Amino acid sequence: MAGNRQIVLATGEVYHVFNRGVERRPIFTSKYEYQHALDIINFYRFTALPMRFSKFKLLPKTDRYQLFSKIASTHMPQVEIIAFCLMSNHFHFLIKQTCDNGISNFVSRFCNSHSKYFNTRHNRVGHLFQGPFKAVRVETEEQLVHLSRYIHLNPVSSFLTPRSGLDKYLWSSYLEYLGLKNNGIVNSQSVISLFKSIEEYRSFVNDHIDYAQKLERMKHLIFD
Repeated sequence: MAGNRQIVLATGEVYHVFNRGVERRPIFTSKYEYQHALDIINFYRFTALPMRFSKFKLLPKTDRYQLFSKIASTHMPQVEIIAFCLMSNHFHFLIKQTCDNGISNFVSRFCNSHSKYFNTRHNRVGHLFQGPFKAVRVETEEQLVHLSRYIHLNPVSSFLTPRSGLDKYLWSSYLEYLGLKNNGIVNSQSVISLFKSIEEYRSFVNDHIDYAQKLERMKHLIFD
């Protein structure tokens, strides 16, 4: 749920949406859990779904493919995901609301579905996420491109992966921006179209790695 927030989540606007695990605990602990989360995201992008994701996942593979193809062609998206990154204990979305209450519904269903799955898998009870998700409205194209870079740099700025491994990190939209992957989850064009080429965007991201890592080290010095 979006919770008692002052910010209004308006249809047609873009927001940076994020949350972390309660007590900063891990919310993804294996490749399978990351992939399962991507499947949840892809499913709950749409409105008026015929069943919960947990039921959808139990269908035979052929039936899942046929049903999702029908959903993707006939159901309206409630959000447009511009960029995302899943980290071991938090997530980021750069997301546009395309229908009323779209972001709240999408994030609520994603968090609830993943929490139930995670708790069952790890034999735990209770909240997995740290309260309501946070959302900040994106007001300019400059903010949009810088936030996409910030989100895509998370794996290296947090030292989860080496700088040489950024374009191999599977759990963000960066590979889709580079044209190395296409899972249909994101619409990268609202950012990529602001650059002369994909390579220019790659340089825009990579040239900021050292600065992002310095900021992360400073955060730890200040807050630890």
